[in-house]
Amino acid sequence: MPFPGWDLPGVVTAGAAQALAKGQRTAIGRRVVLSGTGPFLLPVASSLLAAGARVLAVYEAGSPAAWLRSPLAALRDGRGKLPELAGYAAELARHRVPYRPRHAVVAAHGGERVESVSVARLTPNWRIRPGSERRVTGVDAVCVGYGFTPQLELALAAGCALRANAWVAVDAWQATSVPGVYAAGEPTGIGGAELAAAEGEVAGIAAAAHLGARPDLPRADAARRRVLAGRRFARLLAAAHPVRPGWRSWLRPDTLICRCEEVTYGELRAGAREHGADGMRALKLTTRVGLGPCQGRICARNAAELLTGLPAGPATGLPAGLATGLPGLPAGLPDPHTADRRPLAQPVRLADLAAVPAEPLPDHSEPQSDRITQEPDHPASERTPYDE
Repeated sequence: MPFPGWDLPGVVTAGAAQALAKGQRTAIGRRVVLSGTGPFLLPVASSLLAAGARVLAVYEAGSPAAWLRSPLAALRDGRGKLPELAGYAAELARHRVPYRPRHAVVAAHGGERVESVSVARLTPNWRIRPGSERRVTGVDAVCVGYGFTPQLELALAAGCALRANAWVAVDAWQATSVPGVYAAGEPTGIGGAELAAAEGEVAGIAAAAHLGARPDLPRADAARRRVLAGRRFARLLAAAHPVRPGWRSWLRPDTLICRCEEVTYGELRAGAREHGADGMRALKLTTRVGLGPCQGRICARNAAELLTGLPAGPATGLPAGLATGLPGLPAGLPDPHTADRRPLAQPVRLADLAAVPAEPLPDHSEPQSDRITQEPDHPASERTPYDE
C-alpha cells in the first residue's frame, strides 16, 4: 500500500522480511518498525527478533477488539491458533516490543534509505487523528503488511471462473469450473498454511477419483471438515482486519503510486481528469500506471481504488458512467479487477515436455591439445557433477 516515502530503500513488505529472516537468518535491518493490519505482523516480528533485529514497535492499524464481535465463532474455529497467539504475545512482552493498535506508519523519511517514520493514531476509518502524528527516529527498516492478494494467472489461463472477481471459484471438492482442473490454497482465498494444506488434500483425493482411483472417503471427509473450519476462520479474519478507505488521506500529490513508471498520485488524478479514463486499459495508456516491469501487480489495484475519490461529472472531466450508483456518489473504474487478467503464465503439461526430444548442447570445447585434464582420484562410477 503506498504512502509517502514507501519507495525508500529499507521499506519492504512484511512477507519479504519474513522470507529473509526464516530462510536466510538475515534481518532486514537492525532497528525495525512493523506496520499494517492482521495477525501476520506477529510472526514477522518474532522472526526478526530471532534474526537479531531490534523491533522498535508493531503498529496495528485496526483493532484486535474486532474479534470480540464473534467470540464463540473465533474460539470454535481458531482455538488451535490461540497457543500460537499467546506465544507471540509473550515473546513481544519478553523483548519489550510495544504493540500499538489503531496506529500506523503514515510516512517514511530519509535520504539514501529510510531513517525515520511518522506514526499516527487512526480513526476507525483510518484517517489520521489531528495532532497525533509523531516522529520515530533511528529506524533503518520498515516492514509493511496490509494483507495478501492471490496470483490468478494460471487459473485464468485455464479458463477458471472467479468469485467476487478476486478468487478462483471451487466446489466442495476444490473443483473449478473447468472439468479436471482443481485449485487449492491462496488462489481460492487467503486463510493460512493449515487451510491451504487441507484444501490440497481434498483436491488431491478428488483429482485421483477423477482419474478413476477409489477415493479414501474417511480421509476426505476429515480434510473437508478442516477446510470448512479454516474458511470460517478466514472470513472472521477478513472481517476483523479490513483495509479501510481512510488510508488514501495519507497521500500527498508527489507520493509515488506506480514505482516502475514513477507515476505520482497527483499525476494519476490529473491524467484521469484530463483524459476521462473509462477503464483500466485507458488508465494505463493515459497515465502509464501499471505498464512497468511488474505489470500492475503492485500498483494497479491501488490506482483503481484511489480514483474512487474523484466525483463524477463535467467538473472533473470524468464520464458520468464512472459513478458507482446514483449521481454524486464517489466515482470509480468499472473494471478495477482487470489488473489480474494477465495471460503471462503459460501452463505446460508434463506430457508435452516428455514428447520434446532433448537437443544436444553445442560443442564449444577447444582442441584436445590445448586442454589440461586432471583425472579424479576416485572411480568414474563415484564421480559427482562437480568432478566433470
